[in-house]
Amino acid sequence: MRVIKNPYFLLSCLLFWTNQYLEKVKDIYIPYVHAYLDDLLAMPVVLGITLQVFQWIHPQKAKFSFTPVQVLVAWLYFSFLFEFLLPKCSDIYVSDPLDVLMYGLGSLLFYRMINR
Repeated sequence: MRVIKNPYFLLSCLLFWTNQYLEKVKDIYIPYVHAYLDDLLAMPVVLGITLQVFQWIHPQKAKFSFTPVQVLVAWLYFSFLFEFLLPKCSDIYVSDPLDVLMYGLGSLLFYRMINR
C-alpha cells in the first residue's frame, strides 16, 4: 500500500493539520494536546513523507520500508535536535523529557502501522 493512502498516515496528517489550524488560526490551545500532540505525530508524518519519497525513487518501489535501526536513528535524531541542541541555542525552544517519549511512541506507531 502506498504511504499516502495509508489511513494511519492520513489520520496523523489530519490531526496534525487540525491542531495547527486551531492553534495558529483560531488561537485555541487545549493544554495537553498543545503540549504533546505535535510531538506524537511528528514521526509518523515526517517518516511517512520520507518513506513515500523513497518508495518513489528506490528500485524496490512499494516494497521498500525502513529498518528498525533507521526508525530508531530518526527518533534519536529528533530527540537530540529538538530536546537538547535547539533549547541550548535558542530561548524559544524548551526541553521536555515527555517530548522524547512522544517521539518514541510516534516512531512505534509509524513502524507498526505505516512502515509496511
